[in-house]
Amino acid sequence: MIKTNPEQKLNPKLWEISIEQAPIRQGFGDGLLIAGEENEDIVALCADLKDSTKITEFADKFPERYVEMGIAEQNMAGVASGLSAMGKIPFIASYAVFSPGRNWEHIRTTICFNNQNVKIAGHHAGVSTGPDGGTHQALEDIALTRVLPNMTVIVPCDAIEAMKATIAGAFVDGPVYLRLARERSPLITTDESPFKIGKANLIVDADKPQVGIVACGTMLYQALRAAKKLADQHINVAVLNMHTIKPLDEKALVELAKRTGAIVTVEEHQQAGGLGGAVAECLAREYPVVMEFVGVNDRFGQSGESAELLEHYGLNAKSIIEKTKLVLARKNKMLRDAKNSYK
Repeated sequence: MIKTNPEQKLNPKLWEISIEQAPIRQGFGDGLLIAGEENEDIVALCADLKDSTKITEFADKFPERYVEMGIAEQNMAGVASGLSAMGKIPFIASYAVFSPGRNWEHIRTTICFNNQNVKIAGHHAGVSTGPDGGTHQALEDIALTRVLPNMTVIVPCDAIEAMKATIAGAFVDGPVYLRLARERSPLITTDESPFKIGKANLIVDADKPQVGIVACGTMLYQALRAAKKLADQHINVAVLNMHTIKPLDEKALVELAKRTGAIVTVEEHQQAGGLGGAVAECLAREYPVVMEFVGVNDRFGQSGESAELLEHYGLNAKSIIEKTKLVLARKNKMLRDAKNSYK
């Protein structure tokens, strides 16, 4: 039987078909409005996508603190850097494929190099954007942002966590990247669930977990579905919500690796350079264990319905179960080989 962590105060409908859903990007809009009410230095800039990025409520309430930049993401990054240098706390919003995609060098040089206090909201990330197609599906943005010095990178799992991440990110002194999905997704957490930048949350645990699953963003729900099905097959796993990719919670990660001896990472992003890369780098240095990765394998996105694309790229519970069984088999083989070597 699967066991959730009571300290996380999760949605009581977590395992039900009727679980509530909301777009993660809506949490950003709600959080920006709350943060703006708390701090009058917060301003918002958008690249002609006010409705899509859910900045409308902030713009309506604080029109003097909203700037419509038009389709000019590079310029938007530079203007935000200048506003930050003058004491403001700018949030810039566009599709993730354009910001931080198209304006990456401007973010690097005008924002991160100068350690300016700018918050970058990358919307419509991952393949679940659907019919917009491969040109609009950011699958490289975690890698692009986590490599930048001074940058904090956050990938919320649901709308409630996105709201908390936006508010918390507003009060981080330095650049922050918020990765936000477009489609409605299940509300895993609640208002009472703990959230702290850089602090991973253990969602599912077991007395003797055989594999640790580390997930972020929309894929956390798929990881939980997989964990439930694995528990029914008497395979116990622990599921860690690694909502902050940078700074990575290395303490929680190493502790999970020591308890399980096997790790599977899960993300709606390229397997290279994202959450999986960050986890592998940490464990290679601190506590090497066998690993498997669930993500897009060196491919671009394409047009299609969200559910079809997630299935096509193996971003689902089925793939997580397969990779979990594979890494468990690899771990058991290593243990057998080690035992035989002493005979």
